[in-house]
This record gives sequence, C-alpha cells and structure tokens, in this order.
Amino acid sequence: MSDALPVTGEPLALDLINTRTSAGDLLATPPALGRWLALEADRLPETPEKITGRELEAVRALRDHTARALDHARRGRRPPKADLDALNRLQRAAPVVSELSWQDAMVTLVRRRLGSPGERLTAWLAEAAAEFLARPDVTKVRECEADDCVLLFLPAHPRRRWCSAARCGNRARVARHYQRHKTSGPELS
Repeated sequence: MSDALPVTGEPLALDLINTRTSAGDLLATPPALGRWLALEADRLPETPEKITGRELEAVRALRDHTARALDHARRGRRPPKADLDALNRLQRAAPVVSELSWQDAMVTLVRRRLGSPGERLTAWLAEAAAEFLARPDVTKVRECEADDCVLLFLPAHPRRRWCSAARCGNRARVARHYQRHKTSGPELS
C-alpha cells in the first residue's frame, strides 16, 4: 500500500487529520480533496459536485484546527480556544435545519444544512470533529509506532501499534525479519 493513498476507516475526524502524512499532504489540490471525499462519501450526507480552491483551503484549515485541538484533548489538556472557536464558527456557517415531509404515508424528518456547498461540507466535517473531540475515548488516540509514520488511530484493541496492519504493520514485521536473518545468517568469507 502506498503512503500516497489515504488510510480510511478511523473516525472521520482522524481520517481528515491523517491526510497529512510523512509522504506529504494528500489534500494538495482540489481534485485530491475530491478523491478523499469520494472515499468518505458514505459518511457524509453530501459532497460538492465541484471542489474549488476555496473549499480546499477551508477543509485544510479545518484539518489544522482539528489536529491542534485533538493533540491537546488526547493528552487530557485544554485545546487552544482559537481552534475550538474556529470549529464552532465553521459549524455555524451552515446551520442545521430539520425538515419535515410526507413520504409513504408517514411524516419523515431530514436534517440538512443551509449555505453554499463548501460551507455545508466544512460544517459537516467540523461537526464530525466536534463530536469526536467530545468523546470520552479521545484520550486513547495513538500515533502509529512506525518510525516513518505520523498517522493517528483509535485502537479497538489495546495492543494495536500501527495505523494499518497492511501498511506499517507489514513493514515493521518485514524489517524485524530482515534484521533477525541478517544478524543470524551464515557468515560469508
């Protein structure tokens, strides 16, 4: 698995933070953001049809605020007020409304956000970040133990050490195997 591909499957806020890797920024361009949003589409109520530089910069700023707030919260420390204020402001930029309609002989309720597509996108992502930061298990977030990895994960098992068993876990196992056989292998004259 390439480091240029995003790791997904963690809470949405962690997946967003994890788009900054040791290999670089996986959200460097509007098309890159579009590809990431496509990977996360099942967790977002909607995504903009066209991603502009403005949406890209808003999402990257949101990612930075979320990363700084999480860095503090996972250590049991108060996140910077500016970062919490920014997350709140981004949510308010596209307020949530609950709309009633009649479908299949019953009243249905649908939550949606007001605002431009970009405002709605950042508001949904800011809401996911806020919900994650408020979880009691936020203090369990860990950094991958691989030497060249900066990704974060929320371990489902206390012995989990890597962001991905297929990515960093395999590399670590291969490196250990190589070291064992290199030091215990036959001596060449």
